[in-house]
Amino acid sequence: MNTTKTMATIQDITRLLENLAPLRYQESYDNSGLQTGIATDKVKGVLVTLDCTEAVLDEAIEKGCNLVVAHHPVIFKGLKSLTGRNYVERTIIKAIQHNIAIYACHTNLDNVLHGVNTKIADKLQLQNQHILVNKPETLMQLVTFVPVQHTEEVLAALHKAGAGNIGEYSNCSFQVQGTGRFKPSERANPTIGEAGKPEQVDENRIEVIFPAYQQHKIVAALQKAHPYEEVAHYIYALENNNQEIGIGMVGNLDQELTEEGFLNYLKDKMQLQGLRYTSIDNKKVKRVAVCGGSGSFLIKDAIRAGADAFVTGDVKYHEFFDAESRLMIADIGHYESEVYTKEIFYDAISKNFTNFAVYLSNINTNPVRYTY
Repeated sequence: MNTTKTMATIQDITRLLENLAPLRYQESYDNSGLQTGIATDKVKGVLVTLDCTEAVLDEAIEKGCNLVVAHHPVIFKGLKSLTGRNYVERTIIKAIQHNIAIYACHTNLDNVLHGVNTKIADKLQLQNQHILVNKPETLMQLVTFVPVQHTEEVLAALHKAGAGNIGEYSNCSFQVQGTGRFKPSERANPTIGEAGKPEQVDENRIEVIFPAYQQHKIVAALQKAHPYEEVAHYIYALENNNQEIGIGMVGNLDQELTEEGFLNYLKDKMQLQGLRYTSIDNKKVKRVAVCGGSGSFLIKDAIRAGADAFVTGDVKYHEFFDAESRLMIADIGHYESEVYTKEIFYDAISKNFTNFAVYLSNINTNPVRYTY
């Protein structure tokens, strides 16, 4: 995508972000998406941030931006009034007054391969990264039958619509040749054969995998490209893990470290003022699991993945006991674990759009302060 020749709209930006992190991958409690603003408005400038606050909006106004892209939704729970009684209402009122759109990309960005947790893993320079816990029921399979001479045309349409991507491989499919038999009715208008007469055709059975949320798009592409008046096809829900969708990340350090050495390494790579951690047990740290934000629900998964350390935020007192001396838990803070998420937005938008300015917010929105 590149809109250097035309003025980009807010919808152009949101489409880019939703291609990166589809809204269908957000958790049921979440509220990602466009929170204020009109999708068809032209973009004057974009400010990317972790949180959208009044101070961030002031920065957007100063920089001439009419779109703020945030990781955390400012509207998370239902609003029954807008009277300015809290920071959420005041932020929304200011955004509306100054015609600033706010877009949030939250747990959907947590649940995609090149999202929040990959950013942390990259900061820690982890090798052989893969998702810690895959999200279930995200894949489907399409099976259809196509005349041999039309196979490549139909496959091309399916691949263009998003079918057949498996990890680092694209245009994946399986096909086997057989004989299709049918009898068109007198009212039919068959591409091959004649109405009222039995027919048999050399056909290929095609199978492709696709993300479940794209089912309507995939089937529409099939029906448009397929030569038959009536298109025979089957859709199957798959139990296979989608290796690109899920929460957390796990990988290996380039070199084994002591626990004290790992804590110092963590503070350096994530630029931490401080952190909380479990007891030092004189073990080595090589395999590391990470989860941005509040990730204590993944402690047991990190243990099962063979992690020597688990890096996350918002760990409660009793949850530290869940480590059971089987791994080190390092709570670096919610803000600290996710602050680099705004780099994902900045890189994606600035790479694809060059006719307006994109800024990283200079506002530290962390509500937590430390003293030593």
